[in-house]
Amino acid sequence: MLYLGDDWAEDHHDVELVDDHGARLARKRLPEGLEGVTRLHALIAERMPPEWADLDPGEAAAQVRIGIETDRGPWVQALIAAGYQVYAINPMSVARYRERHSTSGAKSDAGDAHVLAEIVRLDHAHHRPVAADSDQAEAMKLVARTHQTLIWDRTRQLLRLRSVLREFFPAALDVVDDLTASDALELLARAPDPARAARLSRSQIAAALRRANRRQVDAKAADLQQRLRGAQLRQPDAVQAAYAAIVTAQVRLIAALNVEVEQLGQVVADHFGRHRDAEHYLSQPGLGVVLSARILGEFGDDPHRFTDAKARKNYAGTSPITRASGTRTIVLARYARNRRLADAVHQWAFCALKGSPGARAYYSALRTRGTGHQAALRQLGNRLVGILHGCLKTNTTYDEATAWAHLQPTS
Repeated sequence: MLYLGDDWAEDHHDVELVDDHGARLARKRLPEGLEGVTRLHALIAERMPPEWADLDPGEAAAQVRIGIETDRGPWVQALIAAGYQVYAINPMSVARYRERHSTSGAKSDAGDAHVLAEIVRLDHAHHRPVAADSDQAEAMKLVARTHQTLIWDRTRQLLRLRSVLREFFPAALDVVDDLTASDALELLARAPDPARAARLSRSQIAAALRRANRRQVDAKAADLQQRLRGAQLRQPDAVQAAYAAIVTAQVRLIAALNVEVEQLGQVVADHFGRHRDAEHYLSQPGLGVVLSARILGEFGDDPHRFTDAKARKNYAGTSPITRASGTRTIVLARYARNRRLADAVHQWAFCALKGSPGARAYYSALRTRGTGHQAALRQLGNRLVGILHGCLKTNTTYDEATAWAHLQPTS
């Protein structure tokens, strides 16, 4: 076989090709894009062993293992389409493996290409090839990740807005429950400082509440007006004007993000609804369309990617790690993990507490034993990931009695 390490950058790739014995056959710097891929194919073809002559192109390409520090992008897709065995190596693993070759701390792109080639030559069994997910799953992963990123961006802007209001207009935080709500944004856009807020008429406040479909509009409008007109500490006029400009900018950003989150959420739902595994995910307690799409996108739909439930749990980051030395053993949470998947599973565990009596009983039993809230949710998430794996493996939907049969008293 041939083994190739590919250290990629924005505009080029440093590659090194070695044989079964680790002897270097070639080292090149290739440009990004079609020209670079073409030259890579030619480089591999020139170094093919003579015994490959009788193989068809697909069989020959399957004899090449490539290590690269990413699983996305047109370059990786071109390598997979050519039939090569492509391994996406975690950069942390590459950094640790680099120390095996040099303890001085030296680093170079060509050196990393050599390290990647050695990893797929010697340790490929300890790494996963790039998953053979369907195009539909890959597309859903992209939109679900972007949707999640927009929500995180909105949360950052919201926290900034809260910080600004607390410094010069704390009354706004006292009268508004949700700063992302349309009525709150409308009122803040119209009156971004205490002086203008005090001049809001009851009809203006009521109109904003009606457009947000609030109940008991008249009573709420009267209460808001009274509270906004109450006495409060003020900043100097010039400082207040500067703060008001900042609030206006933040409100516009949050309003725009609200629109994009809503529209992209519909795109996520459309992609998820067409997937073959949608029914299995939606049958799980605590999972809605968007959260299911996030989890499915991160797990992928390659049926051979996870050999068992433990492998899926490890990938999700819900299973603990053990550090044992001598007579001391410590069990810790797994922090080196897919952050997006871990966030989604954590939300899933929290939502499942209402939708599943078994999940609630499992969580309560953990809390009774003294387990903290976050740790209990993490263990519940670990259990839910295992249940999901069983449903996907057996092509069945969720069943409450089967999932939590171990909690039922034995006769």
